[in-house]
Formats: sequence, C-alpha cells, structure tokens
Amino acid sequence: MDYTETLVRHINGYNGLITNTTLDRVMLQNGEHTLREVVEHPGGVTVIPIDEEGFVYCVRQFRYPMLEHLLEVPAGKLEKEEEPLQCAERELSEETGIRASEYVFLGKVYPSPGFCREILYIYMAKGLSFGTAHPDLNEFLDVEKIHIDELVRLVMENEITDAKTIIAVLKAKNILS
Repeated sequence: MDYTETLVRHINGYNGLITNTTLDRVMLQNGEHTLREVVEHPGGVTVIPIDEEGFVYCVRQFRYPMLEHLLEVPAGKLEKEEEPLQCAERELSEETGIRASEYVFLGKVYPSPGFCREILYIYMAKGLSFGTAHPDLNEFLDVEKIHIDELVRLVMENEITDAKTIIAVLKAKNILS
C-alpha cells in the first residue's frame, strides 16, 4: 500500500546555523490534512578508527542539547558539496590527528526520520597513522583509546547512548568478527 504524503504548502520556516526547519501542511492518502515539522540538515559522517590490536580512538565532549559529556566516535557535518569520504577523512584528522590508509563504508542511517532529513554516513578507518589533532576553534574534546570489546560492553550496558556511536561500534565489531 502507498502511504505517500503530499506537500500542500510550507507554512513557515526557520533558518539556523546548521539546520533549517519548516512546518508543512501535507495531504494524507485518505485526503485529510495534517502538519509535519521537518528539520533540514546537511548530513554528516561518523568514523570508527580501529588499530591492528582492536583499539578504537573515541572522543569525549560536552553535548549542549543533552547537557552531558558523551563518549563518541569521531564525527562531523558535511560541508557544502563535500563527499562523505572527504568529510570522514577531514573529521578524523581534525578531532584525533589520525589519518587512515583504508576506509570501509559501513552504510548510511537516518538518525531520526520522523522529523529530520539528516543522513549519516558511517565508515571504519584502518591502517592508522598518528599526528596532532586540530579541532575547530569552538570544539573541545579529549581522545580516548578503548578496545572494541569494551566499547561493545559499554553499548550493551547503556553507558554509551550516542546513536551513531552505537551503530558504528556494533557494525564494526560484526565485520571484524
């Protein structure tokens, strides 16, 4: 059955620094109208850098919307017309100082498709070489080296709550097993 909803009109919108938001009136399959809020996001990447011994280089940073310091794998938003792999390489270098000789695409996810158009591309980085991190001026984080098995435990015990990190850890562990 086709449950496609059709845009009737944009009611209003907000243009922000990272996201734009619209309130849309849509027509449902049964002819009724309803409202949908849509957050437009440029998309992003997340990278799980893993060395030959199974250690992953994560970042811990304060996430203002959650008012918590979260343990995550490196990630960032796509710049205009940037390819996901380019973004993965850039973000990994900026946040950790790591460069990789191999990137394995683990897939894409829609983090919250009920209201947000964000697409997140996930990569595993291997063949790591280490340099100096150079985060953005407004980015403050610490790099932590944690074994993949410990990360799986943290995910399963709900100590890691960041969705992109959970997905990247579980997919990488599955591929490596």
